[in-house]
Formats: sequence, C-alpha cells, structure tokens
Amino acid sequence: MNGMLHGFILAFGLILPLGAQNVFIFQQGAYHKSLARAFPAILTASICDTVLIVLAIMGISVLVFGNPVVENILIGAGVLFLFYMGWTTWNSEITQADDGSESFSLKKQVSFAASVSLLNPHAILDTIGVIGTSSLQYSGMEKLLFAFTCILVSWIWFFSLAFCGFVLQKKNPSGRWMLILNKGSACLIWGIAAYMAVSLFT
Repeated sequence: MNGMLHGFILAFGLILPLGAQNVFIFQQGAYHKSLARAFPAILTASICDTVLIVLAIMGISVLVFGNPVVENILIGAGVLFLFYMGWTTWNSEITQADDGSESFSLKKQVSFAASVSLLNPHAILDTIGVIGTSSLQYSGMEKLLFAFTCILVSWIWFFSLAFCGFVLQKKNPSGRWMLILNKGSACLIWGIAAYMAVSLFT
C-alpha cells in the first residue's frame, strides 16, 4: 500500500503543472463537439506516458537518455517542435472551437500528442529522475503497485483534462474564450521552448 500511495502523490505532483502536453489535451477536449473525437489525443498521451513510466521503472531509459549527445538532440528536437506548436496554436481560429474535426484530424491529434509527450525533455527527465529513481526502493508486488498507480493517475488525469475543456466549451459555445486561451497557450509554449533552448547552452 505504501507503493500505491507514494505512486499517487508522486505521479499527481509531476503531471499537475501546466505544460505543452496538458494544454494540448485540454484544447482537444474543447475543440470538438463530441468528447469521443478527442480520444485519439487522450489515448496517445496516456500510452506515451505509460511507456515512459515503464521504461523508467525498468531502468532502460537511463541507458538511452543518460547519453549527453542523445539528450541534446532530444532537447533540440523538442525546441523546434514546441515553436511550431506555439505558432499553430497562436493562429488557431475561433471556428475551430465549434468543430475541430478538420484541423485536428485523428492523424494530427496522434502526432501532436506523441510529440508533446516524447519530445518533451523535462517530462522524460522527470520520469527517469523522479519516478525511476523512486521505484528503486520497492521490489516485487510493491513495485508493480507503484508502477500501476503512476500509470493510472496519468490516464485519469488526461481524460479529466479533456473533459474539463469539453464542459467549459459547452458553457461558452461562442468559442471566444478559446481564442484567448490559444494566445495564452502559445505564449506559454514559446516560453517553455525558449527555456529549453537556453538550457542547451548553459
């Protein structure tokens, strides 16, 4: 039970801060008339987090991302993608809030969700450095419960985040609040990208 409680607190604390991944999932919930249309983004983000958590707990990810060259390449790719995502978010029109099926197709949802999950060095390093390291104190069933709880929190969080976006959009169907959110989200994403870019040279 200690592993479950520890996993819940740890996973919730890591996933709660606002970032590109959370912003994207929230937007997908708000963009579509049906919450089911946002499932590709939700499932992709959840599966990516599950893979990262499993790799971190197994210790495999440390071998891959412990290499400074690989880490710098990953950060560089993440910076480029986040600048692109910020540009796309900034230029999103209000009409997309009424029906996001055209601009956020299944393929685009999956690619964006996977990118903000796997090209996010901070998320990867948090997973490796915090969840992976914390799992070392457990073994056997306790370790499995720790891993299961971390993964469960991730899945519940993404579904809840999309649901909140969906509900808020229903309360304000004009979509104008989404325009404001898009501009703010774009600035946040660009800020994260700039911070990551600076980290390459410091």
